[in-house]
This record gives sequence, C-alpha cells and structure tokens, in this order.
Amino acid sequence: MKHLLRLSLAFSLMAAFVCCDDNSDPVPEPTPAPQPDTAKVEETYNGVYVDGRYLKSPDGKILTLHGFAQTYSPWFNEQGTRWSNYDVEACLDYNQGLIDDIQRAGWAMDFVRLHMDPYWSNTPGVQTTGENDISAFDETRFKDYLDDVFVPMAEYITRHGMYVVMRPPGVCPHVIKVGDKYQKYLLKVWNIVSKHKKLKNNPMVMFELANEPVDIVGTDGSTGSWSQSQFDACKEYFQAIVDRMRENGCKNVLWIPGPAYQGNYAGFAKNPVEGENIGYAVHVYPGWMGSDGENPDHGDIEDNGGYESFQKGWDEKVKPVADFAPVMVTEMDWAPAKYNKSWGKAYTGVAGGSGFGANFKLIADKEGNVSWLLFTSPDLLAKFTDKPGTEGNYTFLNDPEACPWPCYHWFRDYASGVENHGSVTGIGTKLPSVITKGGRFKVEPILNYEDGYRAVATEGNFSFELTAGDSIVSHLGNGVFAAVGCGPASVRVTVTDGDKTYTSTADFVVIDPFDFSASVFDPSIWETGTYDEKTRTFSTGQYGFAGWRYPSGADFSGARYLVIELESNESGSGLSFRLFDKNNYWSDPAMFDFGSNLELKIDLTAMKYKNKNAIDPAHIYIAGFWTVGGKKVTIKDIRFED
Repeated sequence: MKHLLRLSLAFSLMAAFVCCDDNSDPVPEPTPAPQPDTAKVEETYNGVYVDGRYLKSPDGKILTLHGFAQTYSPWFNEQGTRWSNYDVEACLDYNQGLIDDIQRAGWAMDFVRLHMDPYWSNTPGVQTTGENDISAFDETRFKDYLDDVFVPMAEYITRHGMYVVMRPPGVCPHVIKVGDKYQKYLLKVWNIVSKHKKLKNNPMVMFELANEPVDIVGTDGSTGSWSQSQFDACKEYFQAIVDRMRENGCKNVLWIPGPAYQGNYAGFAKNPVEGENIGYAVHVYPGWMGSDGENPDHGDIEDNGGYESFQKGWDEKVKPVADFAPVMVTEMDWAPAKYNKSWGKAYTGVAGGSGFGANFKLIADKEGNVSWLLFTSPDLLAKFTDKPGTEGNYTFLNDPEACPWPCYHWFRDYASGVENHGSVTGIGTKLPSVITKGGRFKVEPILNYEDGYRAVATEGNFSFELTAGDSIVSHLGNGVFAAVGCGPASVRVTVTDGDKTYTSTADFVVIDPFDFSASVFDPSIWETGTYDEKTRTFSTGQYGFAGWRYPSGADFSGARYLVIELESNESGSGLSFRLFDKNNYWSDPAMFDFGSNLELKIDLTAMKYKNKNAIDPAHIYIAGFWTVGGKKVTIKDIRFED
C-alpha cells in the first residue's frame, strides 16, 4: 500500500514539476501518456508503433527517444551500499528516488531501459558462473518479483512521462543455438511477460528480447557472428520468441538484438525478423565499428580514422537494418579512461573529425531513426549540475570530453526541437605535430561554438582555403596534403562564415619514417629499453618493443619492398620486425622473424597477420623490433625498394 500511495502522490505532483535547476533553461515538461484501464489493455493497443523505418507516437509523429538505463540489484546500485537482502521497499525507494533526482537535475529523458535483473529471479544461495548462467532461474520467483519490483518500476517511469524498454534477466551465453536451453529460457520469460495484464499492450512499454548475443551456430553448422547462415539462424532464434509473444496477443514494439555483442546486423537485411512493430536494439562502444577509442591500460588514443572510419563501420553493420526499421542503441557511453566512470573509454571529439561522442551523435542524427541512451550509472546522472568546469580542473560530470556534459545539453536540444550551439567563436585545426615523409594527411578546420560544441567545417556550408607554408608539403586539394620532404612546415586555415573570417595556423614537422635520431627512435614503446644513437644499437625490456610511432599514419604503399639490414643481432634475441596498421600496440601486426639472418626483405603488398587479416601499408602507425629483452641489436640500414 505504501508503494501505491507514493506512486499516486508522485503522479499528482507531475503538473507542478519542472525539470530544471536554477542555472538551467526550462525544458518542455514530459507529458505522461494516458494510462489505460488495465481490463482493456489486453484487448487493444494504441501505443508507440513501427511504421517502416520509423518509431512513431500514437498520433503519427516520428520518435527518436533518448534516455538512460536502470538495473535493480544491490551491486549495480552503488555496489551494495544502498540496499540488500531482497529488500523490495528499499530497492523501490532508491531507484524511484533516482528518477526524481535525474529529472530534477534537468535531464530531458524520455525512456528508460529496465533490466529485470537475475538477482530477483535466481534461487538465493545457488552458485552461478555469471549472468549467462540460467541454472539458478526460478520461474515462481520471477513471477513474484515481476509483480513486486519490475512492474512497479515500469509504472513509476511511465507516470513520469517516459517510455520503458524491458530486457530479460542476464546476458546470452557466448554461443547460442536454435533450440538450446537459453532459447527455451527466453521463451519462458517472454511468455510470462507478454501475458502480464499491466505490460501486455501497454502503450508506454517495449521489450528488448535479449542482451548481447555473441556467436551463434549457423544453419550450415558454422559458429560465428558474420556469415549469412549465422544471421539466418539468428533470425530463426528470435523469430520463435516474437511468434510466441504475438500468439499471446502482445502487440508491443519488440527490439531484436544482433550478434557480435549487438554490434552487427548486416545479415538481417536479407532475412529480417518478420512481423509488425519490430525494431533492432544495437550496442555501440568506443573502438567498435571503426570508431575512435582509448586504451584504458596505457592511455593511448586508438585513432581509427575518426568520423569517416566510424561512418563506414556503421554503414556496414547497422545501416542495413536502419534502412528499413528503427534502431535503438541500448548501451553506449564514453569518457576518458582516467575517470573510471564509464564503460566506454574515449573522448567527445569533433563532429566530422576525430573522437567518439560527437561522431556518434552526427551519425545517429543523419540516420534519422536512431533512439539512444546514456549507459552511465544513474546515480552519477542524478548528481549532475549544469555548471561548466574549468580546464585543468574538470570532473567526469563537467568535462566536455566525457559523455554527461554534452549529452545533457544534446538531450535538452532534442526535447525542445531546436539545436542551437550559438555563434562560431573561432576555429582550430586537427593536425598531428609530427608527420612522416611520404604519407598523406588531411587538415580539418574545426569550428568552435559558444556552447563548447565543435564540428569540422565542410564545403557547402563554409569555404576554406588551405595553403602550405613550406615546399616540404604539397597540397593535393580539399585539404589533403602530401609530405614530400623533411623539416618544419605550417598550414594556414581560413574559414569564411557570412561576413566573418577566421584564421588558424598549425605548425608541424615532417620526419623520415626511419629517422635514427634518439629523439625519434623509441626503445620503450613497450617495456623500458635503451638506445645508442651513435651506433644505432638498442636493447628492449623483457618482451619489449622498440621503433617508431606515426601518429598520423605513415604511407608505405609507394614501394614494393621494405629492407631491414642489421650489423649484429645478439644470439637468443628472438628478434622480429612488426608493422601495425592501427594506432594501438595491442592490435594485430604483420610479423617477420629474423631467425639467424641479418637481413629481411618484406613484401609490403602481401602483409598479413598470421596469414589471415591483411595489413594496409598505406596506414602504418607503429613499426619496429620485438625481442625477448636484454639482447643487443645494431641496425645498419632500413630502406624502401621497388
């Protein structure tokens, strides 16, 4: 009864509730959808629906929703510090309070992903190996806590003007197969949920059918997440669940997960899940789909090509379904690794340039049918205040390169229907300070706006002139340059916006890709090594790596062969030469062992990682020597040959 009184009171206060703080402009207050009579819900459905590639409201307006996620277990509620011991009242108090605090902070959210956490449905005391272990599932407990926890939370969310997307308890096993125990488990869960009188045909409730399938046994017996036979099996796997729910008269929108941790959907274009009100639930994290990410262990930025690479990856893996059905991104966040507050490690970056967050938004907005959420823990979102930080003293919540600050303002723009970043205040350039001879690079004029938003200037909206300050580089057109010599150079960028002109100059130096000076050759790319510039002798740390880094990528494609000659190689070094086509030492390189030889001749046109993945000689980010450590190696010469 106490819960019902609290819900009733919260609902009665909604008309007077304003989602802003003293420093925020008001956002249009969410309007709760009419709550249907429970007796009639099962018979009719007049809720959010799918029309072609769009999610639409009952009155036919296109919806792209933006929200957050909640999980109802002690560990995921501030690591067990808020409630425990299956305390329903404490769980509801805490999580409903977070919803109040998030709205009070001014977040313009309109949906919540609700995890029916296995904490409630697993038999207490039964040991499991993880969330993909269903051996402890208790159907009676699930039904009980569906009524006691999950449905009350769903009702509270909808009464606060937000849609609900419910996901089943736990995650998929690494490999699933049509007819396996996990499919039968999902069928049981959704059979119960799709019959529930308060959820079935509720106009504000949708369902995400599983969490993060990885690999599936295909119709041809192969296992993976890429071939058409595997997608055909994935369609069959989830079609059975869809059909069961529809047989129960459940017409709610259903979000279908794809394989590869919900990162690949290409095969659904040829064999989609059939039926009405079907969309696809996608996960996107930094480093996925060619996006930029950050190596949390080493602080290295994995610059996979910024916007262009990310857009290409999205077009290959998600756009095939976005072309005919709505998409909802149900996991996604980012922040620099130093904060340790987000699942994804990356920075906001520049729309159309480098970075993850701004480019994700650009891609989603261009698609026009992508709903998405911020997977950051809701207790952190509840602490947000719309007060900018200062450079050098940023926190996770006010750093423009972490997701909360930009998303807070983007969500308010979405809610108001107006995206206004203010006027251009100046420009900058994206250009590495060191560039390798023989490579090509692109200079991107970056527009800085009043609210901190940054975007790459594009032809059509802006005109820009790029001129090289030195003959060391040659302008090939459209901001693309070739480094033809070595030494210092500069590029001046001019952007004209209406009657205003902005100018920025970037200085850089072009180096030989195999410069042997101590300032360029790094004996400690991995583990601490030593280097004598006069003799060109180096020694790595244990299992270490020495050589060269190319932040903008070096283009080795102009030659057929790379020849490495040594003066000496101490016995037992295990020496190999390696080339990486990703800006990440932990990616897969092409590897060439010296054995007892003092010379290697590498065919740059036939480089592969373990005879499988091709290594692109046009984009080399790291090159050098691996040894077991503690052995001296002296380099005689490294050169290109045709």
